[in-house]
Amino acid sequence: MNRRRLALAVLPLLLAVTGCTSGTADDEPAPRPAAAERPSPFRDCATLSTAPTATSPGSGTATPTTATPASPGTTAPDGTTARAAGGSALPELTLSCFTGGAPVVLREVAGPAVINVWASWCPPCRKELPAFQRLSERAAGQLQVVGVNSRDSRGGAQSIGEDFGVRFPILVDQGEALQRELKRNAIPLTLFVDADGQLRHIDASGALDDTKLAKLVRQHLGLAVPA
Repeated sequence: MNRRRLALAVLPLLLAVTGCTSGTADDEPAPRPAAAERPSPFRDCATLSTAPTATSPGSGTATPTTATPASPGTTAPDGTTARAAGGSALPELTLSCFTGGAPVVLREVAGPAVINVWASWCPPCRKELPAFQRLSERAAGQLQVVGVNSRDSRGGAQSIGEDFGVRFPILVDQGEALQRELKRNAIPLTLFVDADGQLRHIDASGALDDTKLAKLVRQHLGLAVPA
């Protein structure tokens, strides 16, 4: 009995010394913040309506030359089909920019411009994208390189940009509206737009490399770009 009484007398003292509590919200670990969305590897689209100029920062070495547009309906040896010499306007489409911001009216993209339609699930598209990135660097200040990501997942497109170092602006066309307007059902497609905003040529010959791109830019846009 004496031992029991002693234990009961000592217990309040032990509780006071150890400071036992039932736990409060302050003791719970703070919730982890949601994982931040990866920043886009692509440039924004804010300047697409501004014509490239040779005095732009990072100006490349492309120089004007004399283009000789193919006659209407001419089929080149590589199987590409040229537009009429006078060209035609781009389709009346408004597309969102991969990085957000205001939508872009396709006809307001200032030329000269090379517009590449691609998707991450398309092997030839993946093969040629690095060449378009190099073109955007070599011809900076002389022409714009713009991508149109077609029927693709955002994650897939983002990964391609990160893995292949693609930095030029990307428009998004999940419904393949541009392909329908052009009456084309396969990608990659590359559109060559002159300084007056006229579509001079559509290339659907498959993956383009530096040499082929330089040749097409010279032929249809009148610019000499090193391959």
